[in-house]
Amino acid sequence: MNLPGMETLVKAPFAEGDVFIAGRWCAAEDGRTFPVHDPATAELIREVSAAGPGDAVAAVDAAHAAAAGWRATPPRRRSEVLHTAFALMREHTDTLARLIVLENGKAYRDAVAEVGYAAEFFRWFAEEAVRIGSSFGDAPGGGFRHVVRRHPVGVTAFVTPWNFPAAMATRKIAPALAAGCPVLLKPAPDTPFTALAIAALMSEAGLPDGLVNVLPTDRASEVVSVWLRDGRVRKFSFTGSTATGRKLLEQAAANVVNVTMELGGNAPFVVCEDADVDAAVRGAMDAKMRGGGEVCIAANRFYVHQSVAAEFTEKFAAAMTAVRAGAGLEEGVTLGPMINSTAVESIRSLVDDAVARGAKVAARGSVPEGPGCYHPATVLVDVPRTPGS
Repeated sequence: MNLPGMETLVKAPFAEGDVFIAGRWCAAEDGRTFPVHDPATAELIREVSAAGPGDAVAAVDAAHAAAAGWRATPPRRRSEVLHTAFALMREHTDTLARLIVLENGKAYRDAVAEVGYAAEFFRWFAEEAVRIGSSFGDAPGGGFRHVVRRHPVGVTAFVTPWNFPAAMATRKIAPALAAGCPVLLKPAPDTPFTALAIAALMSEAGLPDGLVNVLPTDRASEVVSVWLRDGRVRKFSFTGSTATGRKLLEQAAANVVNVTMELGGNAPFVVCEDADVDAAVRGAMDAKMRGGGEVCIAANRFYVHQSVAAEFTEKFAAAMTAVRAGAGLEEGVTLGPMINSTAVESIRSLVDDAVARGAKVAARGSVPEGPGCYHPATVLVDVPRTPGS
């Protein structure tokens, strides 16, 4: 496979630009770019082409033009392309994981796990592509029969978050391609490189031009609103905040676009009276700290039965204090930087507010000196039940 190496991908992955439309790389129509930073150092990685409205229209044109051919492609052939993509992702796990570490900041072990998770979507839907069934049966009232056939919905548009730049992309791309639908993808501006690598990988896997179009940009509303206003876009999927999801649902309603939303999580972690405390602590560390805690299903609060609260707090605090924060590729690091400085300030403000309202700090880890978007692993106890209480 001719997937560019780390240095090439980061410094100048494609001489023509970073927008991938109709199987070719190009600069944004108006030449705009946006910066992407390494959260471990806060240093500029490089400028990336910033797609705009014109590019959004061109991507729909390309996807629509490719739709009929892919719809007519035998499911077995679609399956073979997805199987090849799976194999290529597994083959280049290290390169893709390092790319994720660079732009996302997560620890290398978490990035490797993400690549494996992301690749599995290609394998799963490669197997599902040949099992898209129809149905045939007698009507309940008798006298005639029902035939139900499933058809590709058409052009699909996806918006993915920064916390799983590979897995959230393949999770949307794979089922769309398996069903016979072309794809438009707008990755998060903090993490565009992984999506670009996946686009290159899909081409190498033999996917025909126009079926996956990737538009990195820092002006998401301009790009996505074009897609949602275009009657040729028939499916839209968004993973992100609830506030943004509400706005996108309003836009999608105008054209009655089929929509799938994966919005903010709200996950408590409960430790009961009869809990195995050591097992609970291990589970709590996994539930809270996987991916640096920047996961939509991460535990956001802990409820611990008073009979085991002291023991759990002591052991959980010790585990959190032992967490080693640092750049994701450093040996032994299990907590990388947060995605950007805004995230750090948000966490800091939450901690400060809780302490001001009476919470106590039971543990606070350490972070590297110098630049970078780090916040120490922190445990608070006696947190007020409601703001202001």
